[in-house]
Amino acid sequence: MALPYLFEFWAMEHQRPPEGDWRSWVILGGRGAGKTRAGAEWVRDMVEGAMPLDPGRAQRVAIIGETMDQAREVMVFGESGILACSPPDRMPVWNAGRRMLTWPNGATAQVFSAYDPEALRGPQFDAAWVDELAKWPKAQDTWDMLQFGLRLGDAPRVCVTTTPRNVPVLKQVLKQSSTVVTHAPTEANRANLADSFLTEVQERYAGTRLGRQELEGVLVEEAEGALWTAAMLEAKRVEEVPDLDRIVVAVDPPVTGHSGSDECGIIVAGVRMSGAPQDWKVYVIADASVQGVGPTIWAKAAVDAMVDWGADKLVAEVNQGGDLVEAVIRQVAPNVPLRKVHASKGKVARAEPVAALYEQGRVHHARGLAELEDQMCAMTLRGYENKGSPDRVDALVWALHELVLDQRRDGRPQLRSL
Repeated sequence: MALPYLFEFWAMEHQRPPEGDWRSWVILGGRGAGKTRAGAEWVRDMVEGAMPLDPGRAQRVAIIGETMDQAREVMVFGESGILACSPPDRMPVWNAGRRMLTWPNGATAQVFSAYDPEALRGPQFDAAWVDELAKWPKAQDTWDMLQFGLRLGDAPRVCVTTTPRNVPVLKQVLKQSSTVVTHAPTEANRANLADSFLTEVQERYAGTRLGRQELEGVLVEEAEGALWTAAMLEAKRVEEVPDLDRIVVAVDPPVTGHSGSDECGIIVAGVRMSGAPQDWKVYVIADASVQGVGPTIWAKAAVDAMVDWGADKLVAEVNQGGDLVEAVIRQVAPNVPLRKVHASKGKVARAEPVAALYEQGRVHHARGLAELEDQMCAMTLRGYENKGSPDRVDALVWALHELVLDQRRDGRPQLRSL
């Protein structure tokens, strides 16, 4: 029966090769998102012709995994590997001595390890399947050697299947104009995964930066010299927030209010006042930020966050809007306790003492703050090294200054501009 082998009938959108003139197709996916099946089926699509003995578009294929064992056991012999996907009349033969698959039409695929980039010096190919590029030990050298070998045919191509990691070689490939990308989270392949697996990993990792990478398949970048690192944030993550003595909501309003405007950063944080102020522990509880909305909407979102979390004060930066910011907030909640703050220093100067609190182990994060944490890990001493503006970080900074950094030795607020 041919239907099980007609992948175009079963494939999910992220598993279908994009149209157009591309050289590298990168499939970014969470664990179990169906990346291996997509890569194996792409190899089939490249080497098979209309009939079993007819030539396909590719005759010489490179198959590269992290190690030789992983390439063989996952990409060739795995449950979603090439042999498992191939129909009986087009089944390639494995030659262990040569580490090579040979199809009935004469096409071949040779297996390589990323531990041995020099093995790619000499052979030439018209297609390649690269698996888990982001975790290769000699990634750049191996990728470079492959590019020199992709020189057969009219338009040699490579399919990259990988869970994203913040590594230079992957970011370099993604920036190439000849690269196209498809993406899928683990959840997209739910029908082929055990329910217990999804339940377990989602309970443990949902709402964390690791979950964004391993489950959502999102490239979580971390700038060189960042004030915060993923390891720092994960080390102090908590599953439950204790009873807090104070909770505030901090808001960094956008300059404008339309679909293309910056985010309105809205961060909820609280403090547990045990001992002297220098010993207090801060908990970042929630991120209620909104984007592309008018002033009344973001003001309502901030006031709603106060109500939801029992906050005793709203802290709002007023540099951009002046009295208008207060007027909008008062329109939504006339009697809300409000502290207006003015930024007299740059973003980095304001953020550095907050980063120091993290280095001292005094700040903990609840789950669900992945987008805030992405911005934090892009904030360096040189400035914010990502697209847009770090509005969530700005709101976080104002919240922690209000809760801890602006407190006098007696625990009373010490109001000042930053």
